[in-house]
Amino acid sequence: MSETSQTRTFRDRPVSFVRRSGRMSEAQERAWAELAPQYVVDVVRDAAATSVLPGTAIEPAAVWGRSAPLVVEIGSGQGHAIVHAAASHPEKNFLAIEVFKAGLARTMLDADRAGARNLRLVEANAPEVLQHLLPEASVDELWVFFPDPWHKKKHTKRRLVTSGFAGIAARALRDGGTLRLATDWEEYAVQMREVMEAAPDFAPAFDGEWAPRFDGRVLTAFERKGTRHGREIRDLSYHRLGRA
Repeated sequence: MSETSQTRTFRDRPVSFVRRSGRMSEAQERAWAELAPQYVVDVVRDAAATSVLPGTAIEPAAVWGRSAPLVVEIGSGQGHAIVHAAASHPEKNFLAIEVFKAGLARTMLDADRAGARNLRLVEANAPEVLQHLLPEASVDELWVFFPDPWHKKKHTKRRLVTSGFAGIAARALRDGGTLRLATDWEEYAVQMREVMEAAPDFAPAFDGEWAPRFDGRVLTAFERKGTRHGREIRDLSYHRLGRA
């Protein structure tokens, strides 16, 4: 059963995902048992299984064991992009946010093989992580790569990138921090751009209609699939303006 189909009302707006229970492979179960203590951030829950209780923020320096620039990816999937980035940039801290446990298990397996000890994972609804789990102005870069486009008109209310999300992202990002977006659905890309153009806490970090492809994003099978189906990849990037 998905969280959104339960009878109780857990949240005041729809989440950007439908979380169904799914079986993990033996290797994934083993990874969770053996690697979660190293990689997974403990979360104090509110009512829903992927919620974050307000007032339970972590201290990043304690979680990572050091102070370093923090890069956060929302919807990390199988972890291909963030594991590659974490292994390539050991001087930075990385946090993968995902609601699908099998994807997190795969991420831990790959991170362990790559020796990416600077990566942590959290199984939670991303806006609540930005609002409640991470301290204000603690994030240097926030990545949203290929979020679910919810392309049917009746479902577009589930899209992650909205004016409300822009405000939540602004809270989490430090002054001068960067929000990076990418999608292979042009209509969603246009919506993202409109949302960010209206966001008072952000300024574009590119000239023209679209940002150049972020060279720190490893080319994944998902991105190749979109290109193969004739969908052009659109990148956007924005700087968080200084707080008053």
